[in-house]
Amino acid sequence: MAFQSLIIMLAFLLVLLVLGIPIAVSIGIASMAAILPTMTLDVTVVTAAQRIFSGTSTFTLVAIPFFILAGNIMNQGGIAERLVSFVRAISGKVPGSLLVTNVGANALFGAISGSAAAAAAAVGGMVRDGEEKEGYDMDLAAATNGASAPSGLLIPPSNALITYSLVSGGTSIAALFLAGYIPGIIWAGGCMIVALLIAKKKGYKGDEGKFDWGYLWSTGLRALPAISLIIIVIGGIVAGIFTATEASAIAVVYALFLSIVVYKSIDSKKLYSILIDSAETSGMIVFLIGVSNVMSWVMAFTGIPQAIATALLGVTENPIIILIIINIILLLAGTFMDVTPAILIFTPIFLPICVAFGMSPVHFGIMIVYNLCIGNITPPVGNTLFVAIKVGKSSLAKVMPYMLYYYGAILIGLLLVTYIPMLTMWLPKLAGLL
Repeated sequence: MAFQSLIIMLAFLLVLLVLGIPIAVSIGIASMAAILPTMTLDVTVVTAAQRIFSGTSTFTLVAIPFFILAGNIMNQGGIAERLVSFVRAISGKVPGSLLVTNVGANALFGAISGSAAAAAAAVGGMVRDGEEKEGYDMDLAAATNGASAPSGLLIPPSNALITYSLVSGGTSIAALFLAGYIPGIIWAGGCMIVALLIAKKKGYKGDEGKFDWGYLWSTGLRALPAISLIIIVIGGIVAGIFTATEASAIAVVYALFLSIVVYKSIDSKKLYSILIDSAETSGMIVFLIGVSNVMSWVMAFTGIPQAIATALLGVTENPIIILIIINIILLLAGTFMDVTPAILIFTPIFLPICVAFGMSPVHFGIMIVYNLCIGNITPPVGNTLFVAIKVGKSSLAKVMPYMLYYYGAILIGLLLVTYIPMLTMWLPKLAGLL
């Protein structure tokens, strides 16, 4: 029954997605189709409605709309320029300093805004003119911008990690947030190394003269209010001062204060547009989470995770091989699915398998988010990659040769995160969260 239900679910899901049906609707229809051979239609509909309601009636879920709103306010609040200036003050002397600046600013801005595409658009737009003026290869610049933008999704506050917490049965958000720092730095660090090597080969120079400590101090002060959002949110959660949901509300208040009072970059008209955009995005994500609860119920009822676990363990009981298989499946899925729906679909399938051989849910959560974030920069979907290409006025054919180097560095990071648990577990353990 399990494999029959799985085949029906996947077939319906694939056909509906090809037809252009929204992902949330596709998941709901596919889930109901999979359960109908074993349950009557009236019972299925009522139970599905109850599952959608229960899936969206959690206190933790409120954090996602608030963090989306805070991120959108920061996106419009003149944050990118300050972060770019600060990172350039640090990295200005290294070869290809603008490429390195792009990577560092993407990591910071992506963490603050919660959007890889927003980071690629805002930061990439800020450094593009300078790169063009200084004679950089603009195809390389676009590749660097796109490859590094998703690193911020691992650095908290992260909506992807909150979504994983919800679907994984309540994994500690504080532990996940702390666990994401080192993998996010690994992603960004790998991109920086690639950028430095290519820049050195191409003969790009850094800024001339001595290191300007005064400039670093002034740009640091300008960027500090924005960076403080991360410190306030994560520090408050880890210290137990407030929950992730309360932190998200504080983030909105702080972002409003920063953008309206300090930077004076948002007026009432722009704020109204931000609220509408945030509501639309939040509505889609919350409905998607509710519908995914139906899919989780169908999987549990029909025994799909257990059947897949049995099949995988029938091939091998070696955790190393199992993790390779899971990572390959996730990488393939990430090429045509966004991060949030992929987390909602694959977590109930693979988490029990990994927990069965001793993997921590926190470790698995970081692995799956890291893996699926790669889909942001891989065709055919790869929305972040295409944003970077548009911002850099390049093309996919011209960017891909450089992207191959970045893919290599990012995949090495994925292997490190997958097979060295302490890279993710060290900070949460140090904070006493595990």
